[in-house]
Amino acid sequence: MKAKLLVTSLVFMSTTAAAFTDTNKAVNDNIITEQRAALAKNTNGKGFGPQSPRDIDNLTGNNQRLFGLAPEYTQMNLCNIHFHKNAEHKGGEFTTYVGNGDGKGNNTGYAYNGKLSKAELKPFNNKNSALQSGDTIEVHYVHTTANVKPGPTLGACLSDSIGNPQLRVETQVYVLVNDNSAQDFEYLTEYTKKSGYYQAVNIPTNTGKPIQYAGSTTGPSYNEQGSPLQVTWSVRPQVTKVNISSVAEWLAENDFEEDHAHGVRNLVTNPDLLSSGH
Repeated sequence: MKAKLLVTSLVFMSTTAAAFTDTNKAVNDNIITEQRAALAKNTNGKGFGPQSPRDIDNLTGNNQRLFGLAPEYTQMNLCNIHFHKNAEHKGGEFTTYVGNGDGKGNNTGYAYNGKLSKAELKPFNNKNSALQSGDTIEVHYVHTTANVKPGPTLGACLSDSIGNPQLRVETQVYVLVNDNSAQDFEYLTEYTKKSGYYQAVNIPTNTGKPIQYAGSTTGPSYNEQGSPLQVTWSVRPQVTKVNISSVAEWLAENDFEEDHAHGVRNLVTNPDLLSSGH
């Protein structure tokens, strides 16, 4: 099957992360319970592989659909960069649950556990961004074994030559601060061709040993359905502060056509949908 026919099942679902108004309320726990029950029913006995996101502090699981882990990202091509508002994964320095949100991926997920100063939390005024100082984001640096160049959506990770490339997501959680001395997001997302591969050359290396596991693609479109994609994840457990103005500048113009934060898939807790750790 040609790669272009697969794109619809691979594209990251672009749920906006616009903040709720005062009249909006988070759905109750029963809605999330029902979504998890639907996910279990819709995947039961159908051969789905392990799913994502998960608690990276607990790498136990019963899913036996094994697949070979992808190579190190330095031996793959960077194909996409995007991010989610709030962390999709739980663990390390991001275990604070922000709530159920709207049941569609907005205003849910996990936040940075640490404390920020009043200066860092100074409100950021940018009408083009729903993000605010103090927000947590989870950035996905997506890599593929296909011979491609970086571009928009997961469709950029496929080619007509390889319809089933191995995929790896290098994951870093950031907290947004109103501080010009914090990390620059445009720097953190720079890429170039190195040793024959497109590489994100400034992924942090000081945020703890990445937790590696076998999983899937994410996003709230999979709250009740299993993702069919096999993905090797490397999730760094520590958080880095990033200057919020640099994130806004990146959203205004980038090679991935990203202009907003993506929604968050419910944390996968069903042991039958989780791999055992590596």
